Amino acid sequence: MNGHRGKASVVEDFGREAMAISESVGRFAFLVRSTAAWMLRAPIEWRQVLTQMLRIGVESLPVTTMTTFFTGMVLALQTGASSKHFFNEPLFVGTVVSFAMVMELAPVMTALVVAGRAGAAIAAELGTMKVTEQIDALYTLGTDPVRYLVIPRVLAFLMVLPILTVVADFSGVFGGWVVAYVKLGIPTSVYTSDNFENMEIRHFMHGFLKTFVFAGIISFISCFKGITTTGGAEGVGKSTTAAVVLSMASVLIIDYFVTAILSAVGIT
Repeated sequence: MNGHRGKASVVEDFGREAMAISESVGRFAFLVRSTAAWMLRAPIEWRQVLTQMLRIGVESLPVTTMTTFFTGMVLALQTGASSKHFFNEPLFVGTVVSFAMVMELAPVMTALVVAGRAGAAIAAELGTMKVTEQIDALYTLGTDPVRYLVIPRVLAFLMVLPILTVVADFSGVFGGWVVAYVKLGIPTSVYTSDNFENMEIRHFMHGFLKTFVFAGIISFISCFKGITTTGGAEGVGKSTTAAVVLSMASVLIIDYFVTAILSAVGIT
């Protein structure tokens, strides 16, 4: 009997979790549909968009630039050490750094850093508004929270994340040049020629187009976790943590599929 009860309990828990996940997926899809519908039929709160662009973009610029700068330095150092081991001199350091940063590392690392900083802030802000019933008050006043709260944040992400990524591209390549010139003794002319001789616009677009997908993922997950917060202050903390974890995991997972699609259409 105890064995049967244990099995039944496991099945019940599994079913309960499956229902909760299905409900969350449905509510997330409804949020995306509502956002798209409001964008098409209602004027956009551009002042709110600009405010969010400042919070998401400008305030995230120092940390994203610093992160990719040192990433480029480490990449150049490792590339130079590896090429010295096999060829007795540092070769193609500029090529490796530029391709790795522009096509993969800068878009992904920028998205992860912004998700950890701005995504968490959005989830915490909206979560606090939810548990203090400010979002319910918007419904009472006849204002749809999706239009007033979600759309400005989604648009801000879509506008600033590509710009942050372009800055990160230059920051990472510059960091690689510092190590190449100072540590490896590679002339600037050789480093820059390695960057520009093989790099084409399609390589840049490969990483640049990814940023729009990452921006949509991070913004929608952060907003969704914020506006569905329950449980008071403790719930705000849980929602913020869940938003960051889901955003980062989703960026890394979706990155593979976006890369495969872009490669299939020749943008690689």
